[in-house]
Amino acid sequence: MRALDSLNRDLQAGDRAGLLRACRRAYLLALATLALPGLPLGLLLAALRPLTLSGLGGVLGAALLAAVLAGVAAYLARRSARDPDLSARQAALTGAIQAATAPGVPFLIGCAFLGSGAALLSLWGVALLTHALVWWQLPGWLRPAQPTGT
Repeated sequence: MRALDSLNRDLQAGDRAGLLRACRRAYLLALATLALPGLPLGLLLAALRPLTLSGLGGVLGAALLAAVLAGVAAYLARRSARDPDLSARQAALTGAIQAATAPGVPFLIGCAFLGSGAALLSLWGVALLTHALVWWQLPGWLRPAQPTGT
């Protein structure tokens, strides 16, 4: 629970840097929550009934589908982070947690293809690129806190 304590401490800091740290921690916790079950399930699937993609077209098609799904997830997360009905802090945390689905989707699809090297590498490559993009864009999702009572 040290991660949650750190997240809470960052939230209580009350400044933009603290909120960004809290959002990044929440994002990583949400991503781990999505990704960790995928590895043992993917290993089990690979051991019992491995899935493979034949040909370059199948691999590229799966990678393209994963990239589109990741882009939609990132777009929706950014939209949540900009929701004017939520406080700046709540919107930022909501967007950060939802943003974990962007790299999570291609990662989990890749876990289904642990027995197929090319598919696995391409899908996890999409997940890594999506993670880097979300991490880089996250500071831009934070909006200034609005003064209360106005």
